[in-house]
This record gives sequence, structure tokens and C-alpha cells, in this order.
Amino acid sequence: MNVVAKQHVTLRRMTLADNAAIASVIRQVSAEYGLTADKGYTVADPNLDSLYQLYSQPGHAYWVIEQDGCVVGGGGVAPLSCSEPDICELQKMYFLPSARGQGLAKKLALIALDHARAQGFTRCYLETTAFLKEAIGLYEHLGFTHISEQLGCTGHVDCEVRMLKTL
Repeated sequence: MNVVAKQHVTLRRMTLADNAAIASVIRQVSAEYGLTADKGYTVADPNLDSLYQLYSQPGHAYWVIEQDGCVVGGGGVAPLSCSEPDICELQKMYFLPSARGQGLAKKLALIALDHARAQGFTRCYLETTAFLKEAIGLYEHLGFTHISEQLGCTGHVDCEVRMLKTL
């Protein structure tokens, strides 16, 4: 007889206590995909260890996913820097292997997009890399379309995939 233990999964807003855990998730996933700091990926962001402080600002929000009490992923939304005020950015969507393939990223992204609409944003931008094929598929499924030009000033110069969605 095979016994499958059901995991307890929670999707919630980030708290101060989550800073180290989500930074660790981002570093682990970045290493898994070869997304190094010298290339300007998220792992190089100066605020990586203090995301709660960043996402506590007006117009910002970040959610984490816990499995059995451990943070295994997260994602957020924030105003797009150096851009028109109606554009937000879907940011820092990272999930450990144990959290993938369960629809959790889609659920989190939909919550983030609803939050962005409620904040008055009419468009959502994102940047990613071609290495993250599953993520690109999710974004396309959610209605993001590929655009050629970079928007804003994210600092992620090696993120060659740029997408935009009307909210």
C-alpha cells in the first residue's frame, strides 16, 4: 500500500519574518538556472535580504507560499520604476522544485494582478529570461504578450524576455 502524505499549502502576504526565507528561495532557484549576480538578475538586487521593507511601500505587495510551514516560493507586484504611473511590474516570482507544477504560481500571479488592478494600475510589465520556459508559458497563458522594448529601469539587463499585459 502506498501512502501519500498531503502537504499543507498556504499562500499569504509576506511578513518581516519571511525576509531570509524568500531571499534563500530566490538564491537557490537562481543558482539552479545559472542566473548569476554579475548578469544583473534578481539575485543581484541590493534589497534582496529586505524584501518585506520594499514591499511594504504603497503600491507594492508580495506573497509567499508555504508548504508545511516552510517558505517555498513567492512573487510580488510593484510600480514600474522610471515609467508611466499606470504600469506595475510583476516581480520576483521564484518557486522551489517542490512548489512547481501545482498551479501555485498561477494562483499567486492572479492574486497579484487583482491587487494591481485594485491599486489603479492598468498595465503590468515583466521581465524574465528564456531559460525559464515554464514561467514564460504561464505568463503567456495569463495573457501577457511579448514586447521588444524594455520598459522602466529595472536594472535586469540580461532579462531578454519582456512582456506586457493590459489589466
